[in-house]
Amino acid sequence: MINRRHIRLKVLQSIYAYFTSNEKDLAIAQKQMLKQIENISHLYFLLLSIPIALTRFSEDFLNEQKAKHFATEADKFPNKNFTNNLVIKRITENAVLIRKINKVSGVWLNNEYDFIRKLFVKIWGSDLYKNYIATKETNFNKDKELFLNIFDNFIVDDELFHHILEEESIYWLDDLPFVASIVFYQIKVAKEDKVFPNQTATFKNKEDKAFAKKLFNNTIIHYKEFKEIITKKAKNWDLERIALMDQILIMMALCELMFFNEIPIKVSLNEYIEVAKYYSTKKSKSFINGILDKVVAEFKESGKIKKVGRGLIE
Repeated sequence: MINRRHIRLKVLQSIYAYFTSNEKDLAIAQKQMLKQIENISHLYFLLLSIPIALTRFSEDFLNEQKAKHFATEADKFPNKNFTNNLVIKRITENAVLIRKINKVSGVWLNNEYDFIRKLFVKIWGSDLYKNYIATKETNFNKDKELFLNIFDNFIVDDELFHHILEEESIYWLDDLPFVASIVFYQIKVAKEDKVFPNQTATFKNKEDKAFAKKLFNNTIIHYKEFKEIITKKAKNWDLERIALMDQILIMMALCELMFFNEIPIKVSLNEYIEVAKYYSTKKSKSFINGILDKVVAEFKESGKIKKVGRGLIE
């Protein structure tokens, strides 16, 4: 599920937590880092649980509308296409996926949030929903398009949803765009005649997990060496004046340049400039880029960078 850029983001967060914590046991810190990455799958299942919870709640809601004193014809004979959404049916047919979803979906039972009711009422009152039920007949593609629009317009940017995520994990808001894109894509490519897929593993392969551990450990183990490099290259800058997050970004890039012979220089530089956009200012990004350019030029000349394979140096 998780790609290399997101791995770098999670390692960055964990190294920052390590340097700002009183706990300096590297083995424990690595275990916490891996646990934090594995928890991304919980967010994935939580996000997928929302459309299921919405369709289940919609049936209760429509029954409440029927019971009103002055129920209209539309209230008495509601269109139940939303409740019987074909895409959601495909999701619920995946037994393995549903078991995992059920483990995390209990958060919606919290009466303090009442999130699913509030979210459904917003959707129910929208033109999107009204246009959807205006057509008596539906099909798989229409049902799929509906929930793609619901994710785009009602879920991903919902303030209460963001608050709930922050309560569950301080990192999930950072993970949300990445995980939402996975869910969005899976719904988009879903087929009526196929069981809905599920992401059971956070890391794509053993190599990615090894990459995370090596990057985390080596950045911390060699931080004194990296600090000396930064101090030498950051002329007229006292190290204490450089934001810790910027220092860590540079250290992680240095770690890849020096200890990951299989990763091209340009890839490492581009990745950390991109990562800097999430956690640094525009000035910080330029500063980081400037330091790394100087280091690469010197290390190429001195032979400290030892990339293996065609095209890895340039």
